[in-house]
Amino acid sequence: MLSIAIDGPVGAGKSTIADEVCRRLGILHLDTGAMYRAVGLAVTASGVDPQDEAAVTALCETGGARVDVRYENGAQVTLVNGRDVTGLIRSQEAGTAASAVSRYAAVRRMLVARQRELAREQPMLLDGRDIGTVVLPDASLKIYLTASPEARAMRRLKQLEEKGEHPDFDAILSEVNARDHQDMTRAVDPLRKAADAVEVDSSDLNFEETVQAILRLVEAVNG
Repeated sequence: MLSIAIDGPVGAGKSTIADEVCRRLGILHLDTGAMYRAVGLAVTASGVDPQDEAAVTALCETGGARVDVRYENGAQVTLVNGRDVTGLIRSQEAGTAASAVSRYAAVRRMLVARQRELAREQPMLLDGRDIGTVVLPDASLKIYLTASPEARAMRRLKQLEEKGEHPDFDAILSEVNARDHQDMTRAVDPLRKAADAVEVDSSDLNFEETVQAILRLVEAVNG
């Protein structure tokens, strides 16, 4: 059964690229980052400080941040305690909270267990930061999708401008670098390239070129 793991830093385009790759392959895409964002959203909505590991752990262990996913027309719907939060988890606040709570062992245990269950049920592509190294170490194909911090910051800048915002590039670049440092140095399951992963650097590639690069890799391992 085909299983694809895509890891990489924030802003590398993992989710949007993975969506299109899955559409063309006819398989499901599990956006694990959305699950961590959902926990972050649940934590802040409960009035818990995302920096307080003990309080976040207690919330998870008492069922106050139960995350699951379902699929509607092939698209992932992310749920917290049965509530659809798909449209709420892309905020800056949810992303910042997700970066904090993703460091905690209790959060990762809870979500990794569910991610593995889902991946056992059907051919699937999972993207995140520890898929090839922790969640699916035996994946059919492991990809490390990356881009320079400047390229990732510029993409984020354009996304915000399309929403009518007027962000500062240097501020976004600083956030990207800070997030990279936090993700790569956290004590539990840090972001790193799996030894057998193929690196795809999209700094100088457009969306379609990146999709094609990944599809060629899938074809090579899947026949």
